[in-house]
Amino acid sequence: MKVLLVNGSPHKNGCTNRALEEVAFALQKQGVETEIFWIGAKPVSGCLGCATCRKLGKCVVDDVVNEFAKKLSEADGFVFGSPVHYASGGGAMTAFMDRLFYSASKDLAYKPAAAIVSCRRGGASSTFDQMNKYFTINNMPVVSSNYWNQVHGNVASEVEKDEEGLQTMRILGYNMAWLMRCIELGKTAGVEPEKENKIRTNFIQ
Repeated sequence: MKVLLVNGSPHKNGCTNRALEEVAFALQKQGVETEIFWIGAKPVSGCLGCATCRKLGKCVVDDVVNEFAKKLSEADGFVFGSPVHYASGGGAMTAFMDRLFYSASKDLAYKPAAAIVSCRRGGASSTFDQMNKYFTINNMPVVSSNYWNQVHGNVASEVEKDEEGLQTMRILGYNMAWLMRCIELGKTAGVEPEKENKIRTNFIQ
């Protein structure tokens, strides 16, 4: 089994990455392969709403989103990490998730996912809520921990002092490994979720 962890911070080795490392540590202890994918520090375009991805099978803006989308088939679970910017996800991470979930939703569906957030002081809960919404409209089991998935610190060395935050990350990793094993056992037993074609009701005709 493998989990892809996404570092949505412009700082490759900052607080968000430190939190993801702790999740990865716990997953590896459970025998799960991990990879931390950094979206980088270059600008990430928002979704253009062109729906070209429905024809191409990938986003028309060929950047880090498509690079990551190529990896989705090899993963059994995902962790998306973002810093807190103005009580919401960072702009690059929000654009990344908007386009990824629109253009590659089928390759994410039914795989466990979790969001983790990093903040200096406040705004973590609203950012955590924002990121979880991507999973809950895409048939993805949301993995929980023993507290909201957040760490505090202005630099990575300060995150080291957030013992509760780091424990929350480890328990998240343990819970994700457990849930993925449960899903795998279910598949072996022939247990699959019932599916229906999407119904779209537009309120203005």
